[in-house]
This record gives sequence, C-alpha cells and structure tokens, in this order.
Amino acid sequence: MAISKFRMVSTGKTIAARMGRGVVLGTLALGVAACGGGDDRPRADLAAAQVTSIGVNSYLWRASLETLSFMPLTQADSAGGVIVTDWYANPDSPNERVKVSVSILDSDLRADAIRVAASRQVLQGGVWVEAAVQASTVQRLEDIILTKARDLRRSAIS
Repeated sequence: MAISKFRMVSTGKTIAARMGRGVVLGTLALGVAACGGGDDRPRADLAAAQVTSIGVNSYLWRASLETLSFMPLTQADSAGGVIVTDWYANPDSPNERVKVSVSILDSDLRADAIRVAASRQVLQGGVWVEAAVQASTVQRLEDIILTKARDLRRSAIS
C-alpha cells in the first residue's frame, strides 16, 4: 500500500483529489453491495398465484376472455372482474341463444374465485322465450376457465 501512495504522490495529485476518488469508489462499492445478496430485498415471482395488476387475478381474467372469445362482449371490467357477453346463437342451432356473465371474486387463483352465470332463450313463434340452463353447462364453463388459468400460470413458470 505504501508503494501505491508513493506513486500517487509522485504523479502530483493533491490529497483532496485522492480523497474525492476514494469517496467515489466507496460510493460505487456501496451501490454494488446493495444490489446483491440481501435477504430483505423484494423478489419477483412471475408465476405467483396472486397476480392483480389489473384489479383481479390476471390468469383468471385472461382465461375467461379466451374461453368466451367466440361470443360478443357487452361489458369487460378488469377492475371489478366482470365480463358480460351479448346473446350468442350457435350457427348449428339458430333457434337457441345464450348469454354468459363471469365474475372473478378474488385475487387468488382458486376454484371458488370465479362464478359463471348463463341465460338461455329459445325461439318460439318468432319470440325469444326464457329456457332453463343445465347446471352442468355452467360448471363446465367454470372448469374450462380454471384449467386455462392454471395452464397460463404453468407457462409463466417455465
């Protein structure tokens, strides 16, 4: 260390210049130390089950939109977690139409965080009449959305 001090003195640098350089190097060293290894810094988990940058669980939101993408939407509120479709008639059965609403109830990716409701109408004598929706239809839609949401989360992990 004595040799490096001698060389610095021999180059004609003042003590203030040497101290300023030391302060800059010390600050840089502290900055680098702060960047790594500390257990108290936040860690990003890209595939967390709770992803809510849009107000609701983003996996459930995206999965719901993908599942209902073939139907026209009348409302999509990501902050409130509500998706409502317009009436949709399958081209194979034009005398029947359905309307679906999806509510995302939680910010976690859980089975009870989603509710699907459906309405069905059939055409009778030129008038649309309310008809029953099978409970299995609603349950099947919920299962499809949950499966897609889990797949989206898995793909985010890998």
